[in-house]
Amino acid sequence: MHSPRAGQFQHYVLTSVNHIMMNLCLTLLLVMALGQNETRLPPDFATLQKVSREELKLKTDAHAQVWGLDKITRWDLVQDSGNLVFLLPDGMKAVCPAQIIGTYNSEDHTWLWAWANPSIDEHIDRLTTRKWVGTEDDAWSMVALAVKLCGEQGAYRGPAGATSVFIAFGEIVLSKE
Repeated sequence: MHSPRAGQFQHYVLTSVNHIMMNLCLTLLLVMALGQNETRLPPDFATLQKVSREELKLKTDAHAQVWGLDKITRWDLVQDSGNLVFLLPDGMKAVCPAQIIGTYNSEDHTWLWAWANPSIDEHIDRLTTRKWVGTEDDAWSMVALAVKLCGEQGAYRGPAGATSVFIAFGEIVLSKE
């Protein structure tokens, strides 16, 4: 005979198994997306930008699915430790090493690099010019390049008034607050 308690237990077990399987699938999706970093770079800048943007989109989508990058309630960059800290609505905290890539100002439409690299080819003005006019889409292209070339796990755009801080981040460590 089938008791109501046994039915509740069976429902609980099936729900738990489904939850575990879904998390496993999402984890595999993240691993596959993070594994997209190929060692050979495209020969021209336009293709490199395009490939970098595509890879960053895969990584961003995977982070959103697996741990909720798209549901951030608060973010902090702890410059002393070099960690980026995300807080999520469910009390989960994600911490990862980070490096500021640059900033984009939506009022004057300018990108400002966080560093200047004299070893980059001079014919690619956007990589050697300290500050230039462009769109937020252009800013994401620069961030995608940095994420690809530095082998980072993803990127975050931290709003700070009219300016957005673009930050590349490494391996995520999740914990419950």
